[in-house]
Amino acid sequence: MSDLICRQENTTGRITLNRPDALNALTHDMCLEMEAQLRIWADDPVITQILVDASGDKAFSAGGDIQHLYDNGKKGDYAFGQKFWADEYRLNHLIASYPKPYVVFMQGFVMGGGVGVSCHGSHRIVGETTQIALPECSIGLIPDVGSSYLLAKAPGHLGEYLGLTGVRMDAGNAVFAGFADHFVQQDDWPQLMAQLISDGHPRSIASFEQTLPPAKLRDHLDHINAVFNTSNLGEIMARLAAVPNDEFMAKTYSSLSRSSPLSMATSLRVIAAVRESPSIETALDWEYRVTARSTQYGDFLEGIRAAIIDKDRQPNWRLASVDAVTADELAVMLAPFQTD
Repeated sequence: MSDLICRQENTTGRITLNRPDALNALTHDMCLEMEAQLRIWADDPVITQILVDASGDKAFSAGGDIQHLYDNGKKGDYAFGQKFWADEYRLNHLIASYPKPYVVFMQGFVMGGGVGVSCHGSHRIVGETTQIALPECSIGLIPDVGSSYLLAKAPGHLGEYLGLTGVRMDAGNAVFAGFADHFVQQDDWPQLMAQLISDGHPRSIASFEQTLPPAKLRDHLDHINAVFNTSNLGEIMARLAAVPNDEFMAKTYSSLSRSSPLSMATSLRVIAAVRESPSIETALDWEYRVTARSTQYGDFLEGIRAAIIDKDRQPNWRLASVDAVTADELAVMLAPFQTD
């Protein structure tokens, strides 16, 4: 069975991510196949909408297939990752600018690359098991696949908080943060999908929506804004440390203390740049500056080793402290490329 199932049903182009045993992690081939099919359907006058879902109950997609990125990076083949990210980002851009409705059903884990093929869609449906997160800083990368655009648009400075902590968003928080649009109980998804395919357009979604669960992050937004309204990582850590007897802030400080200082510092700069010029193009440009260099100059390989390969959860970050992240270190990761 193919890792990506593409077919036409009535006037709907359907795509199903089909690697449930791997939590539907996106391979390079899946990204290329998905892009090619979407481009065909974009120009097909018969196709009126796209419907994307995934096999299994545990995850829509828990991210990209990072094993190959790690294996090639360890061999010194940095071009492999650079090609993968370039192709993946081209797909993300296509989805964000797609000329037809793009309806996506997101169950379970939606992380990293999974966010890139779902949260840029025009109609984003979540359910009671949905957990959306961008945990890249904990593995020595940055929130990418165009997510810095979503983070920059989130209420207040919630984007900086979500990008650095990688905290998981349930349905209520995901809609509040701007990563989803509609809450529908998952038992109703098959009926809704059938209705969408029968209608050929997404207008019927509204009749299936249920009351959205509360967005608990809303209750913490004032504190989040007070701490994360800066692109200086040192200031954020100092502010968190200065809040006494606050469980939420203590948990946030603990989370940041485990992640790559270089990844967090570059993430803040990327989000700030996208805030100044908010577009998916700006986001992907700045993200690629970092990810294309992450295996050679960043912490990505060490982050994957600690989290996925050895699973010791004891990463030896290249820059061990926040103070070690200098302007020169940031300049290396954030410099624009001279070629397209």
